[in-house]
Amino acid sequence: MTTDEQLRDQVRNRYAEAATAVTNGSAASCCGPELDDKLPAAATGGGSCCGGTLPPALEVDESFGAGLYEAADADTLPATAVLASLGCGNPTAVADLNEGETVLDLGSGGGIDVLLSARRVGDTGFAYGLDMTDEMLELARSNAARAGAGNVEFLKGQIEAVPLPDASVDVVISNCVINLSTDKPAVLAEMHRVLRPDGRVGVSDIVAEDHLTADDRAMRGSYVGCIAGALSRREYLDGLTAAGFVDASVEFTHQAAPGMHGAIVRATKAGVTG
Repeated sequence: MTTDEQLRDQVRNRYAEAATAVTNGSAASCCGPELDDKLPAAATGGGSCCGGTLPPALEVDESFGAGLYEAADADTLPATAVLASLGCGNPTAVADLNEGETVLDLGSGGGIDVLLSARRVGDTGFAYGLDMTDEMLELARSNAARAGAGNVEFLKGQIEAVPLPDASVDVVISNCVINLSTDKPAVLAEMHRVLRPDGRVGVSDIVAEDHLTADDRAMRGSYVGCIAGALSRREYLDGLTAAGFVDASVEFTHQAAPGMHGAIVRATKAGVTG
């Protein structure tokens, strides 16, 4: 029987390997070491420009990764940030970020969504990234420096215990990470806690159709592969309601496995009344 701590360690090791692969330049294959100059085709699942493939730590289904971002966004970031993306969507495209807002990205990885968020909220706004993996944090901080992003900070911690004060952010985003948590009610509660009144959630995640049991989900993919640990649509909506959110919605966008979908999850923290 796999314990929660063992699952967490598996996730941490998986993403540490991915960060190391990007940092070492292996994802560029024989395209050369200058990742900033041009993003190799491997980043979008097409193999390298020399016919190679991504290293095992970066091999993902076409439903995941850098190919889910608009080229206009990806092309303006360090390639190491884009290559490290193992998400299942583009939460910054659905979060409707505004100038001056403060954004928190849960499970920020190599920093792609933090850097895009920082650009959208402008110099008067701020973007936090939270990750538990030292290798990803090192990569993300390097990417922020290369991008010249001054309005970002990457924090070490777990998404079940966010190291930020109550009511300190306007928007919480996340990209295919909540499904990896072994305590999802705690994650949803933390999202609600750190949001200001009228704050909102814009999350990309893998979500199961309601008829699939936990065993059904496990048969379709691994936990670290973002499948076995996914909530169903009804579980997600009920969990958001239990955490105190209103106007929750789960919108399927593309199939990741039979009965399993990339999805956009939205919700709002009610404003102050009276």
